[in-house]
Amino acid sequence: MDVRALLVNEIIASAVPLTGGAADYSSLFKMIGDAQFVLIGEATHGTDEFYRVRAEITKELIQHHGFCGVAVEADWPDSYRVNRYVRGDANIANAHSALAEFTRFPAWMWRNEVMVEFADWLRDYNRSCATDHEKTGFYGLDVYSLRASIKAVIAYLDGVDAEAARRARAYYGCFDRYDSGNPQEYGYASAFGLTPSCEREAVQQLVALRHHAFDYMQRNGFVAGEEFFCAEQNAKVIVDAEKYYRAMFAGRASSWNLRDKHMVETLYALADHLGKQRGERAKIVVWAHNSHVGDARATEMGESGEWNIGQLVRESRGRDAALIGFSTCRGTVTAASEWDGAAERKAVRPSMQESYEALFHETGLKKFLLQLRDNKTLIRHLSLSRLQRAIGVIYLPETERQSHYFFSRLPEQFDAIIHIDETQALKPLEPSGLWHKGEAFETYPTGL
Repeated sequence: MDVRALLVNEIIASAVPLTGGAADYSSLFKMIGDAQFVLIGEATHGTDEFYRVRAEITKELIQHHGFCGVAVEADWPDSYRVNRYVRGDANIANAHSALAEFTRFPAWMWRNEVMVEFADWLRDYNRSCATDHEKTGFYGLDVYSLRASIKAVIAYLDGVDAEAARRARAYYGCFDRYDSGNPQEYGYASAFGLTPSCEREAVQQLVALRHHAFDYMQRNGFVAGEEFFCAEQNAKVIVDAEKYYRAMFAGRASSWNLRDKHMVETLYALADHLGKQRGERAKIVVWAHNSHVGDARATEMGESGEWNIGQLVRESRGRDAALIGFSTCRGTVTAASEWDGAAERKAVRPSMQESYEALFHETGLKKFLLQLRDNKTLIRHLSLSRLQRAIGVIYLPETERQSHYFFSRLPEQFDAIIHIDETQALKPLEPSGLWHKGEAFETYPTGL
């Protein structure tokens, strides 16, 4: 038996087949233990099974392990509308309406059928909670929502302090000097000196808001505290978004690191906020791509100077965080062919021979969990750097190796990984004609 066959047999011996039974994830929850943060990834931004399994694990963590927040790779204002819905806001009619703010590309990431089901489940679960403090919320971690966050801060101040709202309009008016509705154009103009930076004004407004925190939060108990925290987070988004859009033109590592640092700071602020509300340590589930969740130090990303959520949380919290990844060999995926392009249902090419995904395919197991933490056998044999596939919002199978593979050391990257050998495309709530058409499998691999 050759070395590869021996390794495949070792993987089979360690794998927990996922059959849909009640005990499928028992070993995973035992590994998680009393961790405060559970980071659950996805190998693509458009795979139905990743979303469904992630939701399934999260429901268990909420129901039986004391988790009180779901924080996702999405913008704060868009996600906070979902938060209001799952907490019982009667002004939001249904889950479709709750997801209505997710209009920025790629909308399908959150406006999809699985998210509708999860939002409805979470709203129903929260109905059983005796107080608002006991309910589980849904929050965004990302940094892109410059304009939406400006609008949200001003709307909040209009309701609590008209004079402060007037000053906020003056501060944020700085962004109107170069405003086409696209923050990237502001970033370009300020980075290259075509217009002054608005950094000072954004920081001044955040400081002003925090200066009046005590006054604003005295007005209506729980609701006032929630509304102020939401406004404060939006003001922080504006500060960091301003930096991010300028950093976009200084190199990938700079902007990537700013983004993931913001997401981690938002996660910790959320944990502090929910902890104060509940009077106990707040436990939070994070949903983001593998590239954000897995420890960057074990990948090419880390070698190029990039860090991510998984690395930063591990460095500060150790085993108080659990990092869970996903992988697949083949199937279909929802992705675009270019930025701001339409959602398409694309065929995912079978994984490359040199990859972890191909190794997992050779086990013959259709769906399994592999626990990597403290697994001495797999750590010894899987720590050899291998290719790993990452599909984001764009999938370019014609440049598969260059566009979607990178080297990683899997046991250092994740505490556990879930492999689903063949997966299906996530269905958007408003699928385009291209999505319905899909790709013609009979033309693979030449495209002719």
